[in-house]
Amino acid sequence: MNTNHDSKDYNTSRKKLPLPEYGRNVQNMVNLILAIDDKETRNKAAKAIIDVMGSLYPYLRDVPDFKHKLWDHLAIMADFKLDIDYPYDPPSPDILTEKPNRVPYPHTSIKYRYYGKTIELMIQKAMEFEDGPEKDVLIYQLANHMKKSYLSYNKEYVDDVIIFQDLANLSNGKLTLVDQELADVKAIPQKQNYQKQKTQKKGNQQKRHK
Repeated sequence: MNTNHDSKDYNTSRKKLPLPEYGRNVQNMVNLILAIDDKETRNKAAKAIIDVMGSLYPYLRDVPDFKHKLWDHLAIMADFKLDIDYPYDPPSPDILTEKPNRVPYPHTSIKYRYYGKTIELMIQKAMEFEDGPEKDVLIYQLANHMKKSYLSYNKEYVDDVIIFQDLANLSNGKLTLVDQELADVKAIPQKQNYQKQKTQKKGNQQKRHK
């Protein structure tokens, strides 16, 4: 029995794959066509490899430019040294070093951070409703949600009057509540309370099994 570990081909000792998602077998196929002298034969072999690469991700075949991406990936796996008739303009090695485009970040101000932007948008939408019972219910539900959000912001108590004032401010005075009582919502339990409840529950289960 041969126990010589040096003769074994471990992945850790192999050259790093430029695109690991295709696996080493596909990379080996790419390496082989680089050694083909006849260009026409290389073209046929490249198309065959593209078919294999596409079969690995069949659910992406309907994605726009999917084929284009495959040919780009083939060029990358061949270290941009594959001389074939590409159906698309092949990429240059610069794509591996160029910086990605900056993602635009919306710079929108939030008047009350503990309510969040979604509440402000909902208030703007509610202002478009015609006066009536439906709008009254919507305003009341919005105020209750505002109270819950306020308490979730590590507050132990909030007077309903404060919620009414904030609602009026966010709606430029167009949404108001007077002489109404909001639901008795509570803040989200703190992590330490959750851990305490979890410990108590575990202790009760142990007692039942004794």
